[in-house]
Amino acid sequence: MAKRLMFEKPLGMRDTLPFFYNQKKKARELLTEEISRFGYLFMDTPFLEYYETVGEASATLDQQLFKLLDQQGHSLVLRPDMTAPIARVAASQLKNAEFPLRLAYDGPVFRAQQTEGGKPAQFEQVGTELIGDHSSYGDAEVIALLIRSLQRAGLDDFQITIGHVGYVRCFFKEILGDDPAITEELMSYLYRKNHVGYQEAVKALAVSDEAKRSLMGLMKLRGEDEVFDQSKSLARNQECLQAINELKQLYKMLKQYEVEQYVSFDLNLISHMDYYTGILFEGYAPNLGSLLCNGGRYDKLLPSFQLNASATGFAIRLERLVEALAAQTEKEQRIGILVDDDTFSDGLKQAQDLRSEGKKVILQHVDQVPDLQQFKADLAEAIDLTTGGGRDA
Repeated sequence: MAKRLMFEKPLGMRDTLPFFYNQKKKARELLTEEISRFGYLFMDTPFLEYYETVGEASATLDQQLFKLLDQQGHSLVLRPDMTAPIARVAASQLKNAEFPLRLAYDGPVFRAQQTEGGKPAQFEQVGTELIGDHSSYGDAEVIALLIRSLQRAGLDDFQITIGHVGYVRCFFKEILGDDPAITEELMSYLYRKNHVGYQEAVKALAVSDEAKRSLMGLMKLRGEDEVFDQSKSLARNQECLQAINELKQLYKMLKQYEVEQYVSFDLNLISHMDYYTGILFEGYAPNLGSLLCNGGRYDKLLPSFQLNASATGFAIRLERLVEALAAQTEKEQRIGILVDDDTFSDGLKQAQDLRSEGKKVILQHVDQVPDLQQFKADLAEAIDLTTGGGRDA
């Protein structure tokens, strides 16, 4: 048993090998530089939080929380997201600060997995929280910053899909009345993007054919800004109209930011985080197969920490960003200098000179290289100072 465990890791945990580590570091630096340019201030929170506060407020499923007890018997969790811990700080240490607060973060979060299905139990998020701004200007700033940050990291091909959880909720209320069980069932299908399941559930409802047509029509509200007019034919109550007006105002400002080419709309977009109250969005990149980033407005979270303030923000999954960038990244630009006993001093001087120019240099004694051809193949440039050696580009 001990031998088997020697090379294994806990469920969902991953090792970060040198190449991927360096790509993460590069992407992280570019993201944080762009976020800082927008005036956001970076901060960090503890890995461990109290279950009764951050653990419950995070809206992460209970079975996905890593739980433990401290020496005083308090229930703790490894932080499952960054939004709830920052809300705790904003409501305590920063409650007297001047609003709006523009905060940012970069760090790992932890969500337990039941099976080894490719989903990580630890992953890194880079994101922002704009606290105390209830306007569409705040939503537009956050989405524009998300797009600019992805561009700055080197990602060219991606799409941000925007929805409004308020529209979905008031739409179901208008069609189905106050029936939370049915509403939650349909929203669960939408969240999991199980459109077949949604359609079958609608067909089974004991409602009029007209109501069923409206519920089916919700699935078609995807695309560019034409969905705004289409949505009004399905739901005409004041709450739904207000949600559409917020989306129209948001789109107008995103065009002023000149990022509208990255934006589309999906009015059946749902998040598993139940503290989202208005605009919400998700980001995808081709060939990634998983969510790249997400965010939205959450006006109910801070009041749960006794701070009457609204907020909006985003989170980028750093590892997934690096995967999306993989096709665009170049091999690590390292120079290798091969030496023997006679040429070590000369090689050391050359290595020091090149390093002073900012280059990454390996000084390697040839006797310790099992496969010289493979060693050179992994380098951007090889300088062989040994007998019969030369300079390979």
